[in-house]
Amino acid sequence: MEIRPILSALMRSKTGAILVAMQVALSLAILANALHIVNVRQQVAARPSGVVAEQEVFSLLARNMRPAGHNEQLALQKRQTAVLRAVPGVVSVAQVSQIPMSRSGSTTGLSANRSEQKNTTPTAVYITPDSLINTWGLQLAEGRDFTPAEIAEIDQNVTEDFPPQVIITRALANKLHPGGGSMLNQPVFMGSGVGAQQLQVVGVVERLQTQGAETGQRGEYSMLTPVRLTGDSDTLFTVRAERGQRDRVMKDAEQAIRAASPGDVIVRVRTLIEERDKRYRADRALSWMLIAVSTLLLLVTASGIVGIASLWVSQRTKQIGVRRALGARRIDILRYFLTENFMITSVGVAAGVLLALGLNHLLVSQLEMARLPPGYLLAGAIVFWLLGVGAVYGPAWRAASISPATATRST
Repeated sequence: MEIRPILSALMRSKTGAILVAMQVALSLAILANALHIVNVRQQVAARPSGVVAEQEVFSLLARNMRPAGHNEQLALQKRQTAVLRAVPGVVSVAQVSQIPMSRSGSTTGLSANRSEQKNTTPTAVYITPDSLINTWGLQLAEGRDFTPAEIAEIDQNVTEDFPPQVIITRALANKLHPGGGSMLNQPVFMGSGVGAQQLQVVGVVERLQTQGAETGQRGEYSMLTPVRLTGDSDTLFTVRAERGQRDRVMKDAEQAIRAASPGDVIVRVRTLIEERDKRYRADRALSWMLIAVSTLLLLVTASGIVGIASLWVSQRTKQIGVRRALGARRIDILRYFLTENFMITSVGVAAGVLLALGLNHLLVSQLEMARLPPGYLLAGAIVFWLLGVGAVYGPAWRAASISPATATRST
């Protein structure tokens, strides 16, 4: 089939063709970027936290309502830890200052040397007198865990000087020393300038998400420091239960803490899965919203193609009848309309690719989004080509089914 007659027909009725092409272009640009965002969000929500078997881990916050001094708080924390370890089904217990993905906790600035006045790396600080490597199953890439002799007992109302030994994540190590190499026994500095405290890296773990679980590598800039901290009414524990025993252990652990605490105590128990669900709830909602918008766009685009094609069929009924009378077969009429729609859709796809790249560039520059992979553009083009063929097939088949006698009698 020659393309020139189809182009000539389109030039005589440009408005409908332009509208369809523009609709395809806009839909492709939005669809490609929306699905890319959905995929990125799903990958972020599914990324490992660094904690092994998250479904077996929960946190327990004990808020003691009666004021206590440094030594009394130390004794209570150790007693509560021992009580939790004695609960049947408990594998490991660690006192900790914050929980991954909880969006609650503390962050400090780390730098590779004191000369960095402003370019410090925001780092989540996990303060613990116990082994988070054992309790959370963190994977040591280099070095070792803390030794009992390195654990300091500090009243945060008196001093903020922590012991120098720290364990950091691999992502943080790569950020502080981009050149690579071992970070063991290398100095890092908490803060900047002459007042920065020098720390020594004794271990590197593969990964541990921050309490904020930010997107990108920043979500794994974490540091562990060996401190038993007092000066706060809240004491937070993280507990690993035996497989399949978590729910029972949670109830028993709460009862044990209440029994071991003097005076009134408020206890809050939450699973790590709940923390993950809460952290990524907005991401899942955004993903479903974008999927709904994409589906709606496809339906609107398909209905637009069907409407325009049906209009063209009604306008060309007599022309179709004449062609049938001159010997055109049904397949010729069907192929004509399919080819015409494919050409319009191709123009829309070409414009949509350029528009999608422009929209993605705006998202990258303004919102730090990832660049759009070419595969999304190719997949989007294929989807709209197939959508165009599927949408126009019904009207085209009806046009091909018009008998010459009926068509030539129409006015």
